[in-house]
Amino acid sequence: MTITGPQSIELATASSARALRSVAHLDWSVPAAGLEWSCQHTAVHMARAFTRYGAQLTTRAAGAFVPVEVTAAPGTGPAGLIEVLEATAGLLSAAVAAARPGDRAWHPYGTVGPDGYAAVGVLEMLVHTRDILGGLGVRDQEPDASLCAQVLDLLFPQVPRGIAGPWQTLLWATGRGELPGLPAQRVWRWYGEPVPAGRVVLCELSPDVAADLRDGGTGGFAWTGDGPGEGTRVAAGMAFTAYEAGAYRPGWGPYAIVCTDDHRAIGGIGFHGSPDAEGNAEVGYDLVPSARGAGLVTDALAGLVAWAFAQPGLTALHATVDEGNAPSHGVLARVGFERTGAADGLVRHVLRAPRA
Repeated sequence: MTITGPQSIELATASSARALRSVAHLDWSVPAAGLEWSCQHTAVHMARAFTRYGAQLTTRAAGAFVPVEVTAAPGTGPAGLIEVLEATAGLLSAAVAAARPGDRAWHPYGTVGPDGYAAVGVLEMLVHTRDILGGLGVRDQEPDASLCAQVLDLLFPQVPRGIAGPWQTLLWATGRGELPGLPAQRVWRWYGEPVPAGRVVLCELSPDVAADLRDGGTGGFAWTGDGPGEGTRVAAGMAFTAYEAGAYRPGWGPYAIVCTDDHRAIGGIGFHGSPDAEGNAEVGYDLVPSARGAGLVTDALAGLVAWAFAQPGLTALHATVDEGNAPSHGVLARVGFERTGAADGLVRHVLRAPRA
């Protein structure tokens, strides 16, 4: 299920506007549910997001947000704010409709196309309408299930399905609710550009996610029973340390390995840092015991390798494995790494960039 045009934005806007107009007579200076912002500030935030996303698509921006800002005129009340929401969501809808299928634009959570920005716009509309309504005492609003399912399908590969309905699942995914058997989210994010890797998908651990994993959290993932492993937590800690030192480079850190069949995380994989001056980078991986032996880490490594060699400047990938770890040697060999030497009980492997 995908969002293929502006219709989903328009449906979300119409339903949210109806719900918000039912509370337009109330005081929107009170805090929105679960946020530090007031209901009024939350509405302005939504309008800013819709405008910014439309600007990204219109310019096919790369590497940063277009420096555009939106605010409501002084003295604007709830009725006027709802009109601002309708107008700015309409701008996003028009930008999605005008974009070509191959157009893509930058976002910190992944470079996405028209359907991705449509999904992000719908996400903003649904969850922040809920926040405003909750702050004003309305807690029984439930949006269209198909809209929630579209957002989950496009942006949340790491969130299990079937535990609850799409709306309850989306609330859990954004740190706003609970799901049976899963801990509440301490951090969350969506993934616009996960790395496909056969039967798994790789979701990058951004600094806030990495910090949560380092500190004993889930990183916003639903882990299989024996995860995450200690190696994944250590790698997350190293990534956050690099971020604090100003050495973090997006893409060249750790990723969570998420199964595409049940959307649960089963391990971590990634780079020890960005490529050095000669174009060398090192990879490592950590799979929970219950997921081993099915070739899933081979899928993950093959996907990571394909991503890495599609980036400019990389000349070789390296891996170091304990000499007695036969399964890991097998993984590297299946992906094409060659053994280059051994010392102190460790074996070195290398995979050089394919010739042009």
